[in-house]
Amino acid sequence: MTPSDSKILVWDAPVRTFHWLLALCFAGAYISAESESWRLLHVTLGYTMGGLIAFRLVWGVLGTRYARFGSFVRGPSAVRSYVKGLVAGRPAHYIGHNPAGAVAIVLMLMVGAAIVASGYAVYNELGGDWLGEVHEFAGNAMLVLVGVHLAGVAVASVLHRENLPRAMVTGVKQGKPSEGIARAWWSVAVVLLLAVAAFWVLQWRDAPQVLDAAQASSASQ
Repeated sequence: MTPSDSKILVWDAPVRTFHWLLALCFAGAYISAESESWRLLHVTLGYTMGGLIAFRLVWGVLGTRYARFGSFVRGPSAVRSYVKGLVAGRPAHYIGHNPAGAVAIVLMLMVGAAIVASGYAVYNELGGDWLGEVHEFAGNAMLVLVGVHLAGVAVASVLHRENLPRAMVTGVKQGKPSEGIARAWWSVAVVLLLAVAAFWVLQWRDAPQVLDAAQASSASQ
């Protein structure tokens, strides 16, 4: 920090809403994966993850300054340089995502897409048992990535002396006024929340029919 630094808006509302919704959906889907009685919840959260990832890809092109992939996805040399600084205890400071964090984000989006695609195929019986193995492997890979991401956030928070988790809640960090974004875009975040809520309502409204059909099939067998 310098005397000219002040509180600036960095993370817009759609990015923050996406971040916490994705974390909630993955945690809920992972916990409910092994229970047949929670199958509807698992599937609903999985489909929600798919929708959230699709939204993030669009917002990564059309969103605000630090939400766009072009502002934080960098080449291997930038990642190596940042990691070297991190190991030495003197990492370069970035207002948005740092190069190592960008790698984790891209990997989580890719693995998340693989989870959703394989889960859809398994649920709709579009392939053999190997798809179930792919789905389970992708879920465990995502869990590892989340762990690495959390560790990186903790280390960066200590070294940079800033609370990164709090910044993802408030959207605010320390920086020069010229580095902040002008709008939080709460309207987009509200639309995203309403879309997720509407999907959940539709899923649970149709749940009795799905369960009745499953029970009838089981009884006939």
